[in-house]
Formats: sequence, structure tokens, C-alpha cells
Amino acid sequence: INGMLAALDPHSSFLNAKGFQDMQVQTRGEFGGLGIEVTMENGVIKVVTPIDETPAARAGIQGGDLITKLDGVPITGTLGQAVEKMRGQVNTPIILTIVRKGVDDPFDVELKRAIIQIRSVRYRAEDDVGYIRITTFNEQTQQGLNRAVRKLNEQLGDKLKGYILDLRNNPGGLLDQAISVSDSFLDRGEIVSTRGRNAEQTQRYNADAGDLIKSKPLVILINGGSASASEIVAGALQDHQRATILGTRSFGKGSVQTIIPLGSMGAIRLTTARYYTPAGRSIQAKGIDPDILVEQDIPEEQKKNAQTRGEANLPGHLKNDDEKEASGSSTFIPTDKAKDKQLNYALNLLRGNPIVDPAPEKKAEETEAPKEPEKTEN
Repeated sequence: INGMLAALDPHSSFLNAKGFQDMQVQTRGEFGGLGIEVTMENGVIKVVTPIDETPAARAGIQGGDLITKLDGVPITGTLGQAVEKMRGQVNTPIILTIVRKGVDDPFDVELKRAIIQIRSVRYRAEDDVGYIRITTFNEQTQQGLNRAVRKLNEQLGDKLKGYILDLRNNPGGLLDQAISVSDSFLDRGEIVSTRGRNAEQTQRYNADAGDLIKSKPLVILINGGSASASEIVAGALQDHQRATILGTRSFGKGSVQTIIPLGSMGAIRLTTARYYTPAGRSIQAKGIDPDILVEQDIPEEQKKNAQTRGEANLPGHLKNDDEKEASGSSTFIPTDKAKDKQLNYALNLLRGNPIVDPAPEKKAEETEAPKEPEKTEN
């Protein structure tokens, strides 16, 4: 079955029962677990950070803790296998054996699993600018965006000059969440349309009145890792001139997948339509070109891993009949905020500061801060 489906296009596939279950966890954005972000280090699980208001945080688990045993059994195998053991039914107990720096002996902590929400939205104040990063589009995304805007408004008040929505390296997710996020910044008009093989399969999605950020200036960051739902949001707000799109060209995944459950066997993921922006542009194998092109400075040793192939480079991809196809662009994001050229360019743009190292092919007027759109009654 998988061989048949994979021959159609790069995004059609067969999901076995385990794969289907994992996909549902990602799209739901919640699962029964402990609430810790972990990585593997020297054969043991290392805690990156506990998630606020979860069993792990309440039990005092700390970043840097090493988990050596689960229910008294030494951890073996892959990180994914260990994570699978820590997840489970809500209210069921599990004992973690912890090794902590500064504590002589390992000690046990008993936790009860609870519903953990995957944080797809993170935010922070950049002085007078609200920075919001969406890492994926799951069922929790709109709720997380609402919370981020509310908290940033409370924190920054009258000095808030605008927002940055960071969609870099966001691989996409749920269509309805991409539509909802786009609608959050639009008062009216089409957001996206999906067109199948036959004309009667066309569906159009329109915005409702109301702008979550009350017409404040908005800059969206994209790169070669921004795909699918990310491209829907960027394309919609670009076509409506509601946001300035900054960074490098996006991935170019403009196809719609329908999930067809097969009972206990799993499910089929089948490509059934294409996405089009409000202006009728096909995203497929073309991507979204930024309004302002800003390339990151990539260290020589990381250049090999910083390039994405892009949809146009995938074997068997659906062709774009309307426009010239384009390959992907860089996916590199510096860990040091001071070296993040795209972020700092966006901050200067919103603040109306002189732009440092602007892209040479862009006109001078594009370095002005984005203007607030005219308000209209309807």
C-alpha cells in the first residue's frame, strides 16, 4: 500500500497504527505525559526544561537532571522509545530515577501522568516589540496565539510598536488553524482556497471581522523550512498587504492531504487538492517570496545542513502549471539572537530605525516601518 501511495507524490503515504496514533498526538497538541522537554545524552535522558504547571514542574524536576531509570528499569534504546514509556494514560504513576548535579546519590521521584499540551506558540517582549513564534499548527495554536497577544499587551502597554510573527522552520499542520491564525489579523476577504481535480471541489475560506492586534504593524519571518500552513498564513497576509514578509523564500508545499482512517490498520494520507492564496497564486513548488529578502550569515561548518531541498526538488512532486518553480532556501536560524539578521532587521523595521545591511536589490522606501492599514467600516 505504501509503495502505491508513495508513487503518487511525496506527501501521500500509508500510516500504520503506531504512525497514525503519533500523528494524532501531534495534531491534537496534547497527550498523557509528565511535562518535560528531553534529549538524549550519553545513553541517558537529559531534561532540557520542565513545562510550567505540569507534574514534572510540580515535583521539582530541573533542567539538566539526568533520568537513568523508568520504574526501576535502566533506559535502553532510542530517545523515542524512552519518551513513549514516559507517556501513557492520565493519572497512571511512573517512577523516575534522577541523577542531579550537586546531589551525591541518585534519587527516585514518583509522578502521575496528566494531560500535557504541546506548546506550539512561544512569545517574549523584545523591548517595545511583541515577538511570537509558532513552531507548528496543531489544535492548540489559536489558543496559544490569543494568550501570547494578551500577555504581550499587558506587558508592553502603550509602548508596543508592533509584532513579529516568526514562522521560520514551521513545517505546517492543520489547515483550520492556519485559517484561524490568518483570520486573527484580517478584517475581511479571502484567506485561502483549495482546488481539487474537479471545479465543484473548490472551497474558499474567508475572514471574519476583527483584528486581534488592532491594526498594529506586523512582520512575518519565513525561510526555507516554512511550509504548508505557514505558507498559507504568509501568503494571505501578503496578498492583503496586512503584513511585511521578511526572510527567504519558503518551502513550496502547496498541496492538501486528506486522512482516511482504516480502522485498526492505521490510515491513508492522500493528496487531494492544492492551496491558492487570495490573489490566486499557487504555492506548490513555488513557495512564498518575501517582500524583503534577508539572508542569514551561515558559519562555514553549518552550511551543508542549512539548506532545504524545497518542494520543487522532491522526486515526483506535483508540478506548478502557473508559475516557474523554485527550489528551497536556507533554514538556518542562529541560536545567538544578536547574530539573527532576519530578526534584527524586523525589529529595526518596526521601530523605524536605520536598517543595517539592507538587501541591495531592495528600494530605500522598503526600509520604512510598515504603515498601519486604513480602518474601514463594513
